[in-house]
Amino acid sequence: MLAALGITDTGGPFGGMDIWKDLQDWPDFAPSPPPEDEAVTDQEARHRLRELLHIDAEERPQQSDFAAAAAGAFIPRDQEDKPNIILAEAGTGTGKTLGYIAPASLWAQKNGAAVWISTYTKNLQRQIDEELNSLYPNPAEKEAKAVVRKGRENYICLLNYEEALQGGAARATDKIILGIVARWISATRDGDLGGDFPGWLMELVGANRILRLADRRGECIYSACSHYKKCFIEKTTRKARKAELVVANHALMMINAASRPDDPHLPKRHVFDEGHHLFDAADSAFSVHLTGQEGSELRRWISGSETARSGRMRGLEKRISDLIGDDEEGQKTLQEALHCSRALASDGWLKRIETGTPKGPMEQFLMLVRQTVKARSGSPDSSYSIECSTQDINEELLTSAHLLEKKLSELVTPLMKLAKILVKRLEDDTENLESSTRQRIEAAVQGLSRRTTMMLAPWQSILRGLSEPTPDIYVDWLGIEKQAGREVDLGYYRAWIDPSKPFSEVVLKPSHGALITSATLRDQSDADDDWQNADLRTGASHLILPPRRAYLSSPFDFRSQTRIVVVTDVRRDHVREVASAYRELFLASKGGGLGLFTAIWRLREVYKHIVSPLAENGIDLYAQHQDAMDTGTLVDIFREEENSVLLGTDAVRDGVDVPGRSLRLLIFDRVPWPRPDLKHKARKKVFGGSRYDDMLTRLKLKQAFGRLLRKESDYGVFVMLDSMLPTRLTSAFPPDVPIERVGIKDAIALTRNFIAQKEQESGKNSLDNGT
Repeated sequence: MLAALGITDTGGPFGGMDIWKDLQDWPDFAPSPPPEDEAVTDQEARHRLRELLHIDAEERPQQSDFAAAAAGAFIPRDQEDKPNIILAEAGTGTGKTLGYIAPASLWAQKNGAAVWISTYTKNLQRQIDEELNSLYPNPAEKEAKAVVRKGRENYICLLNYEEALQGGAARATDKIILGIVARWISATRDGDLGGDFPGWLMELVGANRILRLADRRGECIYSACSHYKKCFIEKTTRKARKAELVVANHALMMINAASRPDDPHLPKRHVFDEGHHLFDAADSAFSVHLTGQEGSELRRWISGSETARSGRMRGLEKRISDLIGDDEEGQKTLQEALHCSRALASDGWLKRIETGTPKGPMEQFLMLVRQTVKARSGSPDSSYSIECSTQDINEELLTSAHLLEKKLSELVTPLMKLAKILVKRLEDDTENLESSTRQRIEAAVQGLSRRTTMMLAPWQSILRGLSEPTPDIYVDWLGIEKQAGREVDLGYYRAWIDPSKPFSEVVLKPSHGALITSATLRDQSDADDDWQNADLRTGASHLILPPRRAYLSSPFDFRSQTRIVVVTDVRRDHVREVASAYRELFLASKGGGLGLFTAIWRLREVYKHIVSPLAENGIDLYAQHQDAMDTGTLVDIFREEENSVLLGTDAVRDGVDVPGRSLRLLIFDRVPWPRPDLKHKARKKVFGGSRYDDMLTRLKLKQAFGRLLRKESDYGVFVMLDSMLPTRLTSAFPPDVPIERVGIKDAIALTRNFIAQKEQESGKNSLDNGT
C-alpha cells in the first residue's frame, strides 16, 4: 500500500511493525504477605450476591441458596489433607456463576489471596470472564483484579514475533498477516491467541502460521530475552499473584499442581465449574503417551532446531549454556544430553516409519508398534483411530523396547545432572546472582525436572514392564491415531482406570477448600438417585473428610416451556433420511436450531444435504468441523443471528450458552453412547458394567437438554432422531416433561405448532408489558 502511494519510508528495519517498543513493562512487586484465613458466612455470601445482581435481574431464590452453600468451601480447614469440599448440583437457570463469584470474591478481598475458578474449555473461560463484569463494572478495576490464565502455549511470544518479521520479510502474504498481528498486539488485553485474537484470521490463513508465534515447546529463555519485561506470559503470571479471581481451566490447574507441588503460588481455594468434566480432564492430565509426537517434541526441546531453516526452536544449549558458564563439567554434561536425545524420534519420523526406514531406537520401536496394531486390529484400514491390547507382545517388540529403555536411561542421567549443577549454582552464587538470572535458573531446573519425572520416568516404567501384566490401576494399549483418515501419531498409551484418584491427591488434598459444581453432577436414574457417581467422578470418594452436598433445582417450568420428542420412523443408518429430518425440522422452527452429532462424518454429510434448501428459505447454516471458524466464533454468530442454524459435536453440546430465540430447537442425531474402546472397556468392568454406559449417556443427554432454557422466558423443543433411545435413559430429562414417541411427520407438526404458540405468547406478553 505504501509503495502504491510512493512512500518509501516503511518505518525502519521492521517496516514499522516493531510494536513491542510501545508496550508497557510489567511492574515488579514486593512479595505478598501470607494470606489470612477468615471465613465467609452463608449470610455474607447472600448479601454479596444481592450486590452483584442488577435491578432488572430475574428473581432466583435458588441462586441465593446456592451462594450460601458455596460459602462452605471458604471456611478454614481443621486438619491437613482434609479440605472443605462442597459438591453442588445447580439446575439449569440457577445462576451458579454469580452464585459462586459472590463468596469467592468476598473471601479473596477479606484474605488477600486469589481464588482460582476453573472450567473445562477456553470458551467457557470467556463466558465466566464476561460474568465478572457484574463484580467489576469498572474496566480498570477488572484489569487489576481479574485474570484469565491459560497454558503458556496460548500466548504470543514477542521474540518469536520479532524473528518471524526477520525471517518472513520476503513474503508479502506473511507481511500482511504479521501486520494484522501487530495491530492486535497493540490492542490486546493479555496477548492470548485464544482470547481476543480474531479467530477468523487464524482459520483463514492457517492456524499454524499464527500458533508458531507462541511458545508451544517450552523454549522460553526468560530474562535472557530482550522482550522479557514486556512479555505477555510474564505479565499474566504476575497479575495472577496479585489478583482476586483467576479464571483458569481444569487442564492448567492439574498440570501446575502435578509439576510444581512445592510452588508457593499454587492456590489454596478453588471453584471447579463444569465439575462433571473433572474426570475427563484428569484422564488427559495424568495419562502417559509414549508416542512419536511426544518423542519428537522432547527431542526439539532438548536439541532445538536441527535444520538451518527453522530459527524458532531454541534447544537447551541456547537456553542454558550461559547459565552453566565456564563450568567444564556442566558444558560436557550438556553436550552429552544433546547427543543422547538422538535416540528419540525426529522430524519426519512418521513418513520414515510408514516406509519402513526408521532412524534410531525410538522410531524402530514405533515401527514395530505400528506393525502390531495393524496386524491385530479388526479394521487395519479404517479411517478412524485403531488400537490393540498390550498382551502377548512378540519378542522383536520386547527387544526393541529394552533397547529404547536403555537409551532413555542414558538420556535421563545428563538431564538430572544438569538440574543438580544449576541448583548448586543457585546455592553457591547466592550473593552474586541477579533476580532475573535466578528466575531463569529456577525455570530451567523446573523444566528439566518435569520432563525427567513426568515424561521420561513413566516411559521407562512402561518399557520395563512390557512383558508383565499391566498394574491394576492402569489400562494400557497400543494405538494409531488418525484424523480425516490420515495417520497423525502412534505409540504406547497408558491411562488411569480412575483418574480422579491422582486428581484428588495432587489438587484436592493440598487445598483448603473447593467448590465442585455443575448442572449435571448426579445421575438421576431410577436405580441410583444419590450422589455416589458424583463422588466417584470428582475425586471426593478418595478424601478422608466426606464432602458436603447441595442440590438446587432449576427455577424453570420445563413442562410448560419445553417438549421432548423421540422420532420413531427415521432410520438412523440412512444419512439421507436423517438429513431430510434435520432439514424439515429446521424449516418448521424457522431456524434457531442446534444440531448435535455423535460423529463428525455424519455432521458433514447432513451439512451437504441441507445447506442449499435452508439457504433458499433464508436460514444461514454454520457447522463445526466444516466452517473455517473456531467454535467460540461460531457460537457467537449463532447467538446473534436469531434465525440461523448451528451443527456441532461434543464441544458445542457442552459449551453453548445461548439465551433467547436463537436456540429454540435442539436435535440429536442418535443416542450418545460412549465409544467402546479398550480404555472404556477397562473402566466399564470396574465401574459397574452396562450401568456405567447408561450413567455416562444420561449425563450427556442431561447436558444437551440443559442448553434449551437459559432464562425464564426461553422455550424450545428437544428432538431425538434415534428411535432406539431406551426408556431407562429418559430419567436424564425433567420428570414432569412428557416424552412423545411419534413419526417424523408428527414431530415436524409438533415442533412448528409449539414454537409458533410460544412465540405468539411471547409477543402478547411483550405487548402487555408495554415493550
